[in-house]
Amino acid sequence: MGKKMILLLLVGVLAAYYIYTPLPDNIEEPWRLMWVTTSLKTVKNVAWFAELLGISHFMDILQFFMSLRDVPIRSDENVTVMETTFNNVPVRVYVPKRKSEILRRGLFYIHGGGWCLGDAAFFNYDFLSRRTADRLDAVVISANYRLAPKYHFPSQFEDVYNALRWFLHQDVLEKYGIDPERIGVSGDSAGGNLAAAVAQQLTEDPDVKIKLKIQSLIYPALQTLDMDLPSYREYPHFSLLPKPLMVRFWSEYFTTDRSLEKAMLFNQHIPVESSHLFKFVNWSSLLPEKFRKGHVYNSPTLGSSKLAKKYPGFLDVRAAPLLADDNKLHGLPVTYVITCQYDVLRDDGVMYVTRLRNAGVQVTHNHIEDGYHGALSYKEFKIAYRIENHYMSWLHENL
Repeated sequence: MGKKMILLLLVGVLAAYYIYTPLPDNIEEPWRLMWVTTSLKTVKNVAWFAELLGISHFMDILQFFMSLRDVPIRSDENVTVMETTFNNVPVRVYVPKRKSEILRRGLFYIHGGGWCLGDAAFFNYDFLSRRTADRLDAVVISANYRLAPKYHFPSQFEDVYNALRWFLHQDVLEKYGIDPERIGVSGDSAGGNLAAAVAQQLTEDPDVKIKLKIQSLIYPALQTLDMDLPSYREYPHFSLLPKPLMVRFWSEYFTTDRSLEKAMLFNQHIPVESSHLFKFVNWSSLLPEKFRKGHVYNSPTLGSSKLAKKYPGFLDVRAAPLLADDNKLHGLPVTYVITCQYDVLRDDGVMYVTRLRNAGVQVTHNHIEDGYHGALSYKEFKIAYRIENHYMSWLHENL
């Protein structure tokens, strides 16, 4: 009996060690977040082990588990849902059922997932699109795009951009009853990256006559140059998006060559001939004092030209919107940026807010002090409800 008790005690201690994750004091519903973290940790460990054995790529395993939570096309009492293609890119369309005497808002939404994961059918994105369509009386286009590791940059950008250009045709807008002067683009995480990138590209596209009214970016990833920002230093192991995973996402966006991932992880991937780009992401001048307090800016260690020549995408403004110059930023629409305190990507969004304001763009910045990356996706969490309300209120007032 004594041996059994000791064994049970050991199992309990190991289970508690595996499940318990230290969290900041102001995190709401910490045990709920720990449970989600444990589930994600388990899936990541399975994916890592499968990749180690040569069974499958790490990202393919993660995508398989995510796809288990995809939902079929289903209309409800408030919203009609359908699937179609915009310029050969698959999209889901959400149209409110109630009659409208005026043309509706239009929102083009781009899902996150590190350019490797996710789908418009994923239950979190389906839920958000339904809620947006119903609460704002808006037509929501939720776009899919090709994913890494099978496809690399610029495939993801091109898919989203081609679908958005198609959406902005007058005949398409008329088909869905959308007001051409009330169209916005939005996305979260990698989707926020793509939303920012296509918004920039549209400002220079003479063939697109209908322009965006707003862009809304939810904890976006915006730069590839500096993996040593204060937010990366402060939260390298925070549960939902630790630094190693974010760096892996970035590197997979461009290549399956793990040498880029290693160089990015140690912040040694930028060649000397591209060092001038650091002025666009110099956090010592772009971050407000509250975010850089206690940190000392270190000049990045420059690497060889080999990786940049093989994979030039990581220095492309379409992949890293923070690399845009002020002239390009000046033409952007009214902008909303959500950042979360406990997020390695926090400073990407904060620096973009600073640069947009410096370029004369009207920006609303909503920083969630107790927020963390991916918070909006967990619709059963209280914090998701709060972020959604902020997001919807801003869209209602500005779109």
